[in-house]
Amino acid sequence: MFSKRLLVLLLLTNPTVSRAQLPVSVDANTNYDLAGAAILVDSTDHEVVKKAAFFLASDLQSVTTRESNVIFIPGKDSQATIVIGSLDKSALLKKMIRQYRILTTDLNGQWEGYKMLTVQDAGQHLLFIIGSDRRGAAYGAMEISRRIGVSPWIWWADVPVRKKMQVLIARDSILQDAPKVKYRGIFINDEAPALSSWSKEKFGGFNSGFYERVFELMLRLRSNYIWPAMWGNAFYDDDSLNIKVADDYAIVIGTSHHEPLMRAHDEWRRYGKKRLWNYDSTKAGLQEFWTSGMKRAWNEKIVTVGMRGDGDEPMSRETATALLERIVKDQRSIISKTTGKPASQTPQLWALYKEVQDYYRKGMRVPDDVTLLLCDDNWGNLRMLPKPGEPTRKGGYGIYYHFDYVGGPRNYKWINTNPLPRIWEQMNLAWQHGVKQIWIVNVGDIKPMEFPISFFLDYAWNPDRIGADDLFEYTRQWAAQQFCSTHSDAIAQLLAAYGKFNSRRKPELLDQNTYSFNYNEWETVVADFTALKEKAEQIQLALAPEFQDAYFQLVLHPIAASSNLYQLYQQVALNHKAFAEKSVSTNYHAEKAREFYERDSLITLAYHRINNGKWNHMMSQTHIGYTYWQQPPVNKIPNLKTLPPDTDYQTLSDTLIQIAKAPFPENLNYPAFFEFNGVVSMEATNFSRKQETAEIQWKKLPDHGRTGDAITSFPVTAAESKLNENTPFLEYEFYTYSLDSITLHAYFSPSLNFYGSDNGLQYAISIDEEQPQLISLNKEDKTSISGIWNKWVADNCIVKTSRHFLSQPGKHRVRFWRVSNGVVLQNLVLDLGGLKPSYLGAPETRIPSSQLLIAK
Repeated sequence: MFSKRLLVLLLLTNPTVSRAQLPVSVDANTNYDLAGAAILVDSTDHEVVKKAAFFLASDLQSVTTRESNVIFIPGKDSQATIVIGSLDKSALLKKMIRQYRILTTDLNGQWEGYKMLTVQDAGQHLLFIIGSDRRGAAYGAMEISRRIGVSPWIWWADVPVRKKMQVLIARDSILQDAPKVKYRGIFINDEAPALSSWSKEKFGGFNSGFYERVFELMLRLRSNYIWPAMWGNAFYDDDSLNIKVADDYAIVIGTSHHEPLMRAHDEWRRYGKKRLWNYDSTKAGLQEFWTSGMKRAWNEKIVTVGMRGDGDEPMSRETATALLERIVKDQRSIISKTTGKPASQTPQLWALYKEVQDYYRKGMRVPDDVTLLLCDDNWGNLRMLPKPGEPTRKGGYGIYYHFDYVGGPRNYKWINTNPLPRIWEQMNLAWQHGVKQIWIVNVGDIKPMEFPISFFLDYAWNPDRIGADDLFEYTRQWAAQQFCSTHSDAIAQLLAAYGKFNSRRKPELLDQNTYSFNYNEWETVVADFTALKEKAEQIQLALAPEFQDAYFQLVLHPIAASSNLYQLYQQVALNHKAFAEKSVSTNYHAEKAREFYERDSLITLAYHRINNGKWNHMMSQTHIGYTYWQQPPVNKIPNLKTLPPDTDYQTLSDTLIQIAKAPFPENLNYPAFFEFNGVVSMEATNFSRKQETAEIQWKKLPDHGRTGDAITSFPVTAAESKLNENTPFLEYEFYTYSLDSITLHAYFSPSLNFYGSDNGLQYAISIDEEQPQLISLNKEDKTSISGIWNKWVADNCIVKTSRHFLSQPGKHRVRFWRVSNGVVLQNLVLDLGGLKPSYLGAPETRIPSSQLLIAK
């Protein structure tokens, strides 16, 4: 027997942050029940519309346990009928639109738009889902599925369906929606050993059976574009049904940045007759190769143009811009000949990836209808954006982003390390700069990137609906969508925290030297992860059995595995420290490290056994024992030290820390910063005063920093500020007992020089009445693929230093002056002679105003 409270009410209004379960209602006078509703669709409509209709029928039945059937002829068998159709192909829908005088002119010419509305007809309730095109109709149907509580991750993460007695929809309700970013996609990449081994075991490889599961997920996530798996795989060549499945699901197929004209890279190995991948020497062979690729790809697609070196390698240094422009010209001629229409009528992109961006900077151009696909640095930091005021392009701009990467300074593939605040901040830059034609993200193996994938695609649907202050609410609603609302707040905190902790340094870069024993840093980061794991385990015990598999995949596994890895490296660090001190604890820490290393494999084994081995191989990515950028063939325990039993052990005395106190000020109504052991440390958002203008304001970015929040200036497209008395600034008041020369360390998010200016992004800093020092955040970086950039992305931070002079002890102030947009400040640390080495910087030396009296 169902509880009367197990209902869901569909309020069809414009959604805001995300799609979680909606409020409950039992009022049958103003609402009607969709349980058992018939799904009416035109048999001649697009295949994807019919698929969406069957998915919705199955979802309704799984939620309510009442049978919902798809019908192709209107009938009166059901009290409620859901009518789904596309305006461009459903004759049945058009007839009913005329019959019920439904206004649809607001959908004319709209890309992937849909409109939902209810109609009553002689006791029968009709819910219309009208799509401006085939994907619009399908997205509308999947919106209903989400709102009744069916997660897009129902299959890919084993998220259960919660049963409900009724699914009530409000009468006279209406919803209309459409995406803001045109193409929203994922790139399956670097798929070995995890996804490739799994797909071979479950499907026989990356074939149509595999892609049917992927495309259903994409449909439920409102994604329309994919770069298929490509290392040793070829979407069109491996399975002749792949192209049909893509068309059936209305998925737009593309190829990666180095695979021109719809040919997979591996196909040149298969059919290139061992010829060089070189346009000068193999022009005819390459043109024949590309022509056959275009002839084969009859489906909806975006064609990659241009050329990089063989196998994702840079072109040679001798490559001339004129040659690359000629290659694009010849490729467009092939596109025109094979399609029988001007090349401008086939969507194309040119990816400014790595060295290709330099070609663009030096003057290489492609036709205006080609989308310029701008790229991040493979680590989530945008390398280039169109400058405000630049002429618009017919083909517009896109972004190629990364959640997963193989390359320097190190691969990161094992686990999710992508916190939403950083994704939001960087993709908001793209959106505000008019980059809205293509957003595609490298998701590696798909799992374990479920959470950031959801966010990336939801944000791409409409970036205006999710602000920086909405990110925790988005996380809470996502948690409620997967696990119900009872524990959604607590689970959201877990999701946010582990993403933040893992982003401080990718697990593959972590070792015993990452964190310091200064400031109890190792102890603190391990304690934080341990507390997170304990909280996750407590929630696991409170969840019903049907949620256990999904919870392990989406929440508990990444936390438990990460916590264990931190404990492993802490024990290695303690082992090395004890060995250097000839401490009796040396061998103990070595044994503990071995225990945590073994536990890592057991955690992986537990993942592979869930749901009767459904996800076997998915966590087989190596992540311990890196010696350079490429992954080791197997995990390898870090080097451990041991001492023989007859060692003459030394006894070390504890170091006494002397705490010096600054004079306390009177009548402070805000938190105050004080010198503590020769250091003043301040979180960026804890300023004492700020100056803004009508054009420029300061914006807090919640949970964005490595240790707290961050702050930046808005709007992100504003012009540079000139330093004068009206320049926006943040002011931090602090108190010292020291004087003389000091060093100020400013900690920033690793933003890059996305305008390509000679001075990079800039800010200014001053103490007391001194002249502000103008400092570049990133002009040292010339390529975003080497040099100082390696340290910035490995540390997930840029630290800049400046020298200052304090003429006397007591009260002082730091002013951080706004110059360029896109500068994201996290911390300020003043070294007055006592700063010790650490990874995260000295902890904040702040006393809240409420504790000043106690401190005195």
